[in-house]
Amino acid sequence: MNKILRQLVLLTLTLTAPLALAEKADRSKPVNIEADRVTVDDKNKIHIFEGHVVLTQGTLTIRSDKLVVSQDMEGYQRGIATGGEGGLARFRQKREGKNEWVEGEGERIEHDARSELSQFFQRAHVKSGDDEVRGQYIQYNGVTETYVVTNGPNATTIPSQQGRVQVTIQPKKKGETAPAP
Repeated sequence: MNKILRQLVLLTLTLTAPLALAEKADRSKPVNIEADRVTVDDKNKIHIFEGHVVLTQGTLTIRSDKLVVSQDMEGYQRGIATGGEGGLARFRQKREGKNEWVEGEGERIEHDARSELSQFFQRAHVKSGDDEVRGQYIQYNGVTETYVVTNGPNATTIPSQQGRVQVTIQPKKKGETAPAP
């Protein structure tokens, strides 16, 4: 049982790593995962949570229909959350030192701890405070703290007047820095 608990903690660190502006205190909170079913493959280092999956840790909540976590030989983890309410995987977490939340959704959300890359696929939407971005694909690089948002699947761009990327950036008060969406 301790081995499973340790791997669940590593899972949470993997999924929360891209949210650099997230509540730091969450990292020291316990991880709770609810699902209708869990399958653990210790030999291949894969955990599959299925059915109304809810992961919570402090202010962080991830909701999906399925959450698959795999670990490579060096201990780096990769998490893939799919489906769920309205066919979307969703996350929500309070921002550090602010009374604001970071929320995101997509039909699939992937995070790779090794590269610190988070990707949102199909009907992707990330909102931070009142700022938000929408597209068919959103990639956030936690190392460089940069975003790529495209109107086509898998970082492609489709020439079109419909299905364009949408960005809303609210005016900031003097002396306030703009949050990353």
